[in-house]
Amino acid sequence: MTGNRTHRAPITLVAIAALTALTTLTGCSGDDTPSSVASKAASAASRATEVFASATAAAGKKFDDVKNGVDVKDDVTLGTPRTGSDGRTTVEITVRNSAGSQKSFLVQVNFRNADGDLADAAAVTVSGVSAGGTQKATARSNRDLSGTVKAEVARAVRY
Repeated sequence: MTGNRTHRAPITLVAIAALTALTTLTGCSGDDTPSSVASKAASAASRATEVFASATAAAGKKFDDVKNGVDVKDDVTLGTPRTGSDGRTTVEITVRNSAGSQKSFLVQVNFRNADGDLADAAAVTVSGVSAGGTQKATARSNRDLSGTVKAEVARAVRY
């Protein structure tokens, strides 16, 4: 199989977390105390974190499917992240195949906010990279990211 394919963590899970947080925060009545509102907000944030962790795990599951992969994180470089008008952030990936035969790559890109906190993750398959060659692909965030976004290669395997 040739071509590039992007695997995204389930957007549905992130949307559910956002809706849950919104419902929890907007469901405050006049009887709520500041501490109960803070507790509800903390609970919503905790649920959102758990859902995001689950979504990030979905990218990790792709790596579980790779058999006999070789760690090649140093053979992957990233361009400058750019956020489009749709709110999604993309970054160009370049893989270098140092093997003696055609190979495919699976690359996990982590997107971090200005504080260095994990904001999103994407797993990208780059197929059919010729021996000694390079090939480009694009990682795209699964959700809208704002502000300064940094991208990093979390892991990469060649198979």
